[in-house]
Amino acid sequence: MNAPFNTTEAIEAAVAALGPGPLTAEGIARHIVPLFSRTLANREVYLANHSLGRPLDATASDVAEAVALWQTRLGEAWDAWSAEMQAYRARLARLLGAPRADCVVPRAGAGQGLRAILNIYDTVPRVVATRGEFDSIDVILRQYARRGRIALTFVEPRKDAMFVAEDLFAAVRGGADLVVVSHVVFDTGQMLPDMPELIRAAQRSGARVLVDIYHTLGVLPVNISALDADFAIGGSYKYLRGGPGAGYLYLHPRHLDGSLSTLDVGWFAKREPFTYQRPDPPQWGPGGDAWLEGTPPVLTSYQARAGQIFTLAIGVERLRQYSLIQQRRLVALLEQRGIKAMGGSSDRGAFVVIRFDVLGAAVRCADALAARGIVADARGYWLRICPDLLTTDDELERASAAIGELVSRMR
Repeated sequence: MNAPFNTTEAIEAAVAALGPGPLTAEGIARHIVPLFSRTLANREVYLANHSLGRPLDATASDVAEAVALWQTRLGEAWDAWSAEMQAYRARLARLLGAPRADCVVPRAGAGQGLRAILNIYDTVPRVVATRGEFDSIDVILRQYARRGRIALTFVEPRKDAMFVAEDLFAAVRGGADLVVVSHVVFDTGQMLPDMPELIRAAQRSGARVLVDIYHTLGVLPVNISALDADFAIGGSYKYLRGGPGAGYLYLHPRHLDGSLSTLDVGWFAKREPFTYQRPDPPQWGPGGDAWLEGTPPVLTSYQARAGQIFTLAIGVERLRQYSLIQQRRLVALLEQRGIKAMGGSSDRGAFVVIRFDVLGAAVRCADALAARGIVADARGYWLRICPDLLTTDDELERASAAIGELVSRMR
């Protein structure tokens, strides 16, 4: 790993001290909490980990390292910066289960990755997506459709706001060149059903598949090679604790032989960018490097470093199992107060949701919780609540009591 002793060693030593086996509240409090002293100095009950993940203390020194290179080495800093960007790609490849690091192409956000894929088509592609895609993905798709760049078909959820596999299969059978779906739906937390078979069905019909794994990577085990998706997009803002701007586009190795190219490229995609030669047509870099853009935002690779190292060290499977325990506890506490919540089952992501019958009620509940020092959020009819391994049982008790009181008043 291209990381300094004080980040890698501190994180790996703390995780090693936990020992093997399931995570425990006692072990976390003793060994993991000290890695987050800065963010935990804020005494609010933070349950928006599905939105913005809490950073490690090491993140500040990692970013400072990148700036210090700039200050002391100026243009020569590019050697170290470039090495860190490659390490960033390699760590993401490990988390994804990708076979090689250049399958991962840095992007500022998931939407940027989607545009790169939409811009591989020279004719108007037929695109199938769901109404459950996150706003940035949804608005890009609708804008492309509005400008006549894609022919867009949306799959609608059923009355319970859940998506059904047969509806997805039917849309694919209707004809598609590209299928865009989220592994975990951002507002309800539903894991899209029968994802492996959907990918196979789409590919058998001649379509490529792009999976949004923003609400998956770092909190649910992912093996993108086994899933065999053509493309995946995501970022580090949530469960990878890497903040905004550290996104990525994954490309299956079968698409790295030069058979696909996108309009979304820049001079870093050239085979030898620092020679400043201009052959016509351009000579692209090997594999995924041919998908790079212009001068990259190097700070984001440093910004994401500690979160990546932490997630790899502790293990996503352990994080998932602890998350399920916390979610089930929260669901049970809410049920004791007469509130139906969904979460904690194998077919759902990392957060618990409560559905309100009136639009705007979930936002009002989130605002009232914030006034009490409890941070959750709302999307449409849904209040979203996401503990992480730093969340204590006392905080879950406090949050469920406050939600119970507020819902009772709103009724």
